[in-house]
Amino acid sequence: MKTFIKITLSLFLVLAIMGFSGVSWALDKKLVVGGKNFTEQYILPEMAKILLEKQGFEVALKTGVGSTVLRQAMENGEVDLCFEYTGSAYTLYLKQKDRAIMTDPEKVFHYVKEADAKKGLIWLYPSGLNNNYTLIMLKTQAQKLNISTVSDLAAFVKKKPKDLIFGVNEEFLIRPDGIKGLMRFYGFRVPTQNLKQMSTGLTCTALKEEKIQVTVGFATDGRIAAFHFVNLKDDKKFFPAYNVAPVVRKKILDQYAEIREILKPIMQLTTEEMRELNKAVDVDKQSIHQAARGWLTSHGFIF
Repeated sequence: MKTFIKITLSLFLVLAIMGFSGVSWALDKKLVVGGKNFTEQYILPEMAKILLEKQGFEVALKTGVGSTVLRQAMENGEVDLCFEYTGSAYTLYLKQKDRAIMTDPEKVFHYVKEADAKKGLIWLYPSGLNNNYTLIMLKTQAQKLNISTVSDLAAFVKKKPKDLIFGVNEEFLIRPDGIKGLMRFYGFRVPTQNLKQMSTGLTCTALKEEKIQVTVGFATDGRIAAFHFVNLKDDKKFFPAYNVAPVVRKKILDQYAEIREILKPIMQLTTEEMRELNKAVDVDKQSIHQAARGWLTSHGFIF
């Protein structure tokens, strides 16, 4: 009888330990997903959150920050996963300048993948979603001034430097692939008083209301067509390729290798689809969650 009781107690103890281990494992399955401070960078992390939570992860979002802040958070372990752009990593974080690499989507992906692996940051796979920088004007004004390329804009500013007001966010003012580098590359200079710093969320509104005449945007911005804007062609190819990819801390990926497969559906997004999702939020006023979940559902990735 005593032997039976001991065996029963031992079995109960083993089961209890296993149970507590299971609880501990579940609690440990936590991730912080980061994002930058523009619409696309709220939508992509939300998609990741939905897919990861479906597989039992507990996900916290840390979005709405600048590129450099997000990078630092990845490097110091405050953020476990983000969606990064090859051109940003190459020029802004890794301080590289080879135009033959930065303008080639395949070459720049392999460069940043190898360089960041040494820092414990793993680029999972490339995508066709290219959210490259672009200069934007009202279509009517661009046509009136006969400006369709950045070279046209540069020539106009050289002749009439005070006629156009440029509205740009703080990040584009300081990053190497921003306005200063662009002016050097195309050989023009906007007077300080004509260079207006403003938050990312206000630039398109200011352009629409004609408070500024030129701003910087992204190829996937849904407001370009909706607000009758036009992208100026980067005819000399200053801007790098900005193909997006999920980047995960190696420590996290080693622990949860399944993340690689869980996030794959997001990488099927095309540039055109991303533009429509951004429009759904910025113009049609859908919530971030509605837009993210809607796309995942429509493609059969969740039900």
